[in-house]
Amino acid sequence: MGVGPTTRRRQLGADLRRLRESKGLTLEEAGARVGISKATLSRYETKGGTVKWPAVDALCREYGATEEERLALVELAKGAKIQGWWRSLADPVPESMNLMLTLEDEVVREDHYACMYIPGLLQTRAYAEAVHRASEVQCPEREVQHMVDIRMKRQELLEREEPPHIWCVIDEAAIRRLVGGRQVMRQQLEYLLTQAQRPHITVQVLPFARGAHAAAVGSFAVLRGQARELDVVYVDLIGGGLFMEKPQELDRYKLAFEYLSAQALDFESSAELIERVSKET
Repeated sequence: MGVGPTTRRRQLGADLRRLRESKGLTLEEAGARVGISKATLSRYETKGGTVKWPAVDALCREYGATEEERLALVELAKGAKIQGWWRSLADPVPESMNLMLTLEDEVVREDHYACMYIPGLLQTRAYAEAVHRASEVQCPEREVQHMVDIRMKRQELLEREEPPHIWCVIDEAAIRRLVGGRQVMRQQLEYLLTQAQRPHITVQVLPFARGAHAAAVGSFAVLRGQARELDVVYVDLIGGGLFMEKPQELDRYKLAFEYLSAQALDFESSAELIERVSKET
């Protein structure tokens, strides 16, 4: 799988911080040595915004990085300016969706817990339209179609030569909730079953019978990058979502997902339940 712009930028930030700390320098001390402010260097390390590769080159020299490390980080700085496909869309993309697309463009695995709806990557168009209309009741139809277009385009990552592994634990409520009418829901469940047969997609159902569980508060996704420091958690909220990347936050949600997967039905039993609900719909 190719390395995209945000992975480059986030890896660069993590490596710059590691090198500075190994040298025993504060942000202010390191910045002063290469002529940039403490605030600018902090921004470089926190993985957000643009970077200037000459500054990265100078920092690497001050930190005593090896020649191989220096060249690699300079290349990361140069490559971080590349933009994703969604930047060229005529209509604007909400900020939370923009960040999700940016991060998702580069993941190697996604762990989803869905308590309300089928995860977006596995939704049919009709189901996605019904979800969006229900979630944004004052949203004009043109905007509904725009957001659904983005969701359908987003699903293309499943067709890559080296797609990320998508692991979904879906609450029984989500497969029983009648979204868009019986026909739409039946088609959605049949599509979910088809997708679950693909080698890079894992679907488990968490049945009502399991009772209380580790994520009763709501849906979330753990987006896993090529290195642990690139992992991010996305938590669903009304009107958007919350992204978290602090180690303790990541560990909490990763552990919650492990518990959820352990409580859920196995793959075959999950498929049997989805098929049964589909026939009942």
